[in-house]
Amino acid sequence: MLIVAFRFVKDTMEAEDIVQEAFIKAFSKIEQYKAEVSFGAWLKRIVINRCLDVLKSKHQRLIELEEHHLNVVDTDYQNDWLVADEITIDNVKLAIERLPEKYKIVVLLYLLEGYDHQEISEILNISEVASRTQLSRGKQKLQNELKLNKNGTRS
Repeated sequence: MLIVAFRFVKDTMEAEDIVQEAFIKAFSKIEQYKAEVSFGAWLKRIVINRCLDVLKSKHQRLIELEEHHLNVVDTDYQNDWLVADEITIDNVKLAIERLPEKYKIVVLLYLLEGYDHQEISEILNISEVASRTQLSRGKQKLQNELKLNKNGTRS
């Protein structure tokens, strides 16, 4: 859970506080746990929600896209997450960090935490269409960031 929190807040002490608060909240509301998902998944959602609260409180607000500005996104994009063999996991992590906040959160939730669009829409209080669009745009920006030109430098 500490790793999950750290991915979002990028500060070890703050991540530790978030995890501690999440455990306290989980045990104080244990009667709400219905065993529909594993306890770990339930706790992970509490941790992520707390991370998002902390980010919002620091004025790192998520910018929600207006529904009428959204484009229809091709649902086959999930098979298009390939990058060049020269790209390391550290390159990917750094590129994710450079994404605009509205895309970074959705990319983190989808790629690293394994949430689907329905779950992301519930966590972030956005529509599934907005989740898909933000992931698609975030992926596009991520791929552009990771492209290498012929000389091996970033384009």
